[in-house]
Amino acid sequence: MKHGYQKVWNRNFYYFRKTWLVTAFWTILEPLMYLGAFGYGVGSFINNVDGIAYVDFFFPGLLCTTALLVSYFESTYTNYTKLTHQKLYSSWLLTPLGPKDIIVGEILWGATKGFIGSLGVLIISTIFGLVKTWLFIPALVVVFILAFIFACVGMIFTSYAKNYDSFIFSSSGILIPMTLISGTYFPIDSLYIVLKIVAYAFPLAHAVDIVRGFMTGQAKVIYLFQILYLILFAGILLRFAIFRLKKKLIS
Repeated sequence: MKHGYQKVWNRNFYYFRKTWLVTAFWTILEPLMYLGAFGYGVGSFINNVDGIAYVDFFFPGLLCTTALLVSYFESTYTNYTKLTHQKLYSSWLLTPLGPKDIIVGEILWGATKGFIGSLGVLIISTIFGLVKTWLFIPALVVVFILAFIFACVGMIFTSYAKNYDSFIFSSSGILIPMTLISGTYFPIDSLYIVLKIVAYAFPLAHAVDIVRGFMTGQAKVIYLFQILYLILFAGILLRFAIFRLKKKLIS
């Protein structure tokens, strides 16, 4: 017998199968444009970063930011529409589904869609020779954890949103600055100490570190502690997202 959250996930997946061609543009093709512009465009003017070609340095960060942004936007604009305009959640509560089923199912779907976006970028990038080690498999696990974290973040911001414009504050004020200081485009070591502390307080910097290490064939003990930190971060955010949305759905 399927759990309630699985039914919510299935519903989203069935809808995605009908619209995947449309959503593929910004979930996969847009990151590939960034790969071309930064990895090969800007990268052609940079000899290497930390001993590796710039495109190899940038690519793991792109996988992480793709998972972050896709899962976040799926869990904000889409779910806010379901919550307020379509009133889907109100209808679902008239079925055996409970508030927790809806919240967990939507978060898992948001994480899945973010993961699909990163996986698509990774698969296409193999053509350019950017996947050079089997350690891309554990790297993808980290990518999914990161996508789950920001699906939770998206649901939390959805619980506070008053309108669609509310998400501009979180995306432009928090997410985009986070991508700039988390080692995506340049090494964190080049930042001032205060910014380093801020960067490593958030999950993205840890995910980029781990994925970059795996994608360049490294497997360090410290990655285990960083992964545990990401899992702890995800658990805390999940509980808070359930707390926030449960109150809103019941009210």
